[in-house]
Amino acid sequence: MNIKVQWKVIIAVVLEIVLIAGVGFGGFYFGVSYTSALPHEITVNIGNLNGSSTAPDFNTFLQALQIVKTDALHGNNLTDKDLLYGAIRGVVGSLKDPHSVFMPPPDAKKFTDEISGSFGGVGMEIGKKDGRLVVIAPLKDSPAEKAGLLANDFIIKVNATFTETLDVEQAVDLIRGPKGTKVDLLIAREGWVETKLISVIRDTIQVPTLDYKKLDNNIAQIQLYNFNEHAGTSFLDALKKAEKDNAQRIILDLRNNPGGFLEVAVQIAGLWLPSGMPVVSEEFRDKANGDKFLSQGSGGLKNIPTVILVNGGSASASEILAGALRDNLGIKIIGTTTFGKGTVQILKQLTDGSNIKVTVANWLLPKGSTIEGNGIKPDIEVKITEDQIKKQEDPQLEKAIEEVLKIKPNLVIEKIQ
Repeated sequence: MNIKVQWKVIIAVVLEIVLIAGVGFGGFYFGVSYTSALPHEITVNIGNLNGSSTAPDFNTFLQALQIVKTDALHGNNLTDKDLLYGAIRGVVGSLKDPHSVFMPPPDAKKFTDEISGSFGGVGMEIGKKDGRLVVIAPLKDSPAEKAGLLANDFIIKVNATFTETLDVEQAVDLIRGPKGTKVDLLIAREGWVETKLISVIRDTIQVPTLDYKKLDNNIAQIQLYNFNEHAGTSFLDALKKAEKDNAQRIILDLRNNPGGFLEVAVQIAGLWLPSGMPVVSEEFRDKANGDKFLSQGSGGLKNIPTVILVNGGSASASEILAGALRDNLGIKIIGTTTFGKGTVQILKQLTDGSNIKVTVANWLLPKGSTIEGNGIKPDIEVKITEDQIKKQEDPQLEKAIEEVLKIKPNLVIEKIQ
């Protein structure tokens, strides 16, 4: 029976603006706050702060500081601000968390520029994985993608600088540069016997949001590239096109989507999940104060056959959306294991314009699984080779089409309210 799917898109999406960040466009939600109202002066009593024999003696720090200033070969080249910022980096670095970083004022400004959605660079999201600098995802049609960089490529060197000791923001400083200039990246990739040098020409990066295609057999492929402030509206526009095309099935393509606004992911999840269903929750270190993020949507798409495509470049909000739809509705996930970025960061501004970004919580999917470090394993694993990419073959999409055609549309398709 040919069932006409009735799509009535009457959703008014109101996006609450929260801070997002990352490298490239900024794929990670900083789920708590951006705080600038900090005290202008903090008094610390140097010495054993609480009189305990186990408390650290801050005189040791002062002694080390003095040795660097008076005895170190290059100590006279350092300003007091250099020493202060170095100490703060050490404090944040002691967390041994790749997502927690200190940004002095110039880096904080660059960070703000990045989250505006248009910036100069090579167009890729990068992060740390197993202590190594890694490409999370190249952006669509970016210099990075055109140069052949792939998700999960490890960046060994940027020009002449080895990346092993760099944090993500320091690596960004090296990779970014004036439009039209070249940056050389030494890349290691699974399956390669040796590293290869890939040169990328920097350009102004415009962050893409979404592509819609109508495939054969009345299938709508909606490829979402990030969860920026425009993604909710763009998604609704895609649904309107699907309505006109009489689409009866959806392939939700989240490959190489590094994330973005949590609120947008929750709102898009609400297109499938009825109001009140869990999307994701936070787990803080005290295990008690985490928030649960519930769907506020109509769930109007829950009866439309859907499958989800992911890969190693699917991170953060992408993992939350895919995991929520599978945990609640059993929607199949196809592709390869996702990146595994599932922590919450807050960004706090210090009195001199510096920023500290620090991890404060884990994301938990509705069934309780942790995303961070694990990623989401697909129900059906389908890998794609470099040769297939060059030939523009897509076995993952082919498998998604095969699987979504196995699902019969429900006779009762609810309107999206």
